[in-house]
Amino acid sequence: MAKTPIGLEPVVGSLSSSKKKEYRVTNRLQEGKRPLYAVVFNFIDSRYFNVFATVGGNRVTVYQCLEGGVIAVLQSYVDEDKDESFYTVSWACNIDGTPFVVAGGINGIIRVIDASNEKIHKSFVGHGDSINEIRTQPLKPSLIVSASKDESVRLWNVHTGICILIFAGAGGHRNEVLSVVGAENIELSCCCLFPGERDYVDFHPSDIYRIASCGMDNTVKIWSMKEFWTYVEKSFTWTDLPSKFPTKYVQFPVFLASVHSNYVDCNRWLGDFVLSKGTADILQKYPVPECDIWFIKFSCDFHYNAAAIGNREGKIFVWELQSSPPVLIARLCHAQSKSPIRQTATSFDGSTILSCCEDGTIWRWDSVQTN
Repeated sequence: MAKTPIGLEPVVGSLSSSKKKEYRVTNRLQEGKRPLYAVVFNFIDSRYFNVFATVGGNRVTVYQCLEGGVIAVLQSYVDEDKDESFYTVSWACNIDGTPFVVAGGINGIIRVIDASNEKIHKSFVGHGDSINEIRTQPLKPSLIVSASKDESVRLWNVHTGICILIFAGAGGHRNEVLSVVGAENIELSCCCLFPGERDYVDFHPSDIYRIASCGMDNTVKIWSMKEFWTYVEKSFTWTDLPSKFPTKYVQFPVFLASVHSNYVDCNRWLGDFVLSKGTADILQKYPVPECDIWFIKFSCDFHYNAAAIGNREGKIFVWELQSSPPVLIARLCHAQSKSPIRQTATSFDGSTILSCCEDGTIWRWDSVQTN
């Protein structure tokens, strides 16, 4: 397990930038009175790049972004347990390409919803506490990974319903796992020290074996599945009961970053770098004022050209990721609401930004073409 400081002074982005990209509010929906914790576009299937899902309370709702700022409701799932509160949602698919919406929350149960018939495909029971994030493997979208308050990360096969791997134990997290971080800045931290390989909870977009997790213990951990990949392959052909599958424990990460001074509630891969919300050995800092409360997560477009994050005053900061020093390209706000923005979703090409808020609203922002 490697642990090496970078030893560089971070490059800090400025909140006053001359390079601007204009967005305007094109729609606002009031989904309900309960907080909305997550919103995510479907990047799994190119046919549905303009389709997104939200979760809040015991409801999962699927929408479509149409021309002219229109947001159409496609379907809605209401969990049978009225006390359920979903915190996270991700898109996945069956081996035949059927789109799935996967959600989890306070009850610790993962619901896999078949979007083609609006019915439950499978329910995964295994976590001992609430689920904070679910992410999908982009190279094998039948695989998902979940991060839980029970201090573990689990790898699941949505096709067969099997829990393949559990990342926990002697070298695992010592507090609840939040994601794949909370303080005043988003910071770009170099956590990949393996030349020629790409290492997220999050899956690396091009290295099928690596994931990264982060949590309340102030750490970011990178895990490798390479040694256990035969079990991943076996999970696709398993015909016995899922409970009889030889689930394996992965007790030690291949890399540990324990230099954050506070909990880490969001991280994402950017090539061989990790974007995290916290304090670390840093390459670049992307300042985000008033972003010091629990559970605020950022998003990136498909090509990782830009990152968007909200704050507790209802403002969104959009940063260009492919530049150094960091460039703030847009600052979005509206007079109608100052409700905390729990998560943003950025469209495939970055032209649309969605935000879901503490007051149960969804906001749509579209880029304005300028000559």
